[in-house]
Amino acid sequence: MTRPRKATPLEDLDPELTDVSRQVIGAAIDVHKALGPGFDTDVYRKALCIELDDLEVPYELDYAVDVTYEDEKVGEHHIDLYVNDRFVVELMAEHREIDGFDRTKLRAQLRAADLELGLMINFGERRLKDGLVRVLNPDKLNAMRDDDHHEEEHDHEYSESYSD
Repeated sequence: MTRPRKATPLEDLDPELTDVSRQVIGAAIDVHKALGPGFDTDVYRKALCIELDDLEVPYELDYAVDVTYEDEKVGEHHIDLYVNDRFVVELMAEHREIDGFDRTKLRAQLRAADLELGLMINFGERRLKDGLVRVLNPDKLNAMRDDDHHEEEHDHEYSESYSD
């Protein structure tokens, strides 16, 4: 039994981040329409990179992220695509649903990289929309909200000091 997830509205994310993630999703849809399911992940990765190049969306392949424990590096993890210096894209080509473990794994990668958004794209599904999942890093989002809240408080204090 899956428990309902509380969705974070897209409006809560940075509009630039949302726009670029939509471009990536659109590119993935184009790749899936052209190729369909049934190939290895590497085929879809190469095709998606062609689409991203055409869209002039910057990305890095096999991006290395340090994994730390108590402020010491304990390992390194490689991410499929690091897009626009902002978010992670993990690619799959398996005929199965993206499950809770997949989401948990990507969330851990987001925490290690200190990023707010990750996309999981499973090209193995018959309909790509069944293989698209957005995963957020609640730690990063909460920290960003706290920063925004502190800035608002500071702005409010600043404006009050000049209200005489």
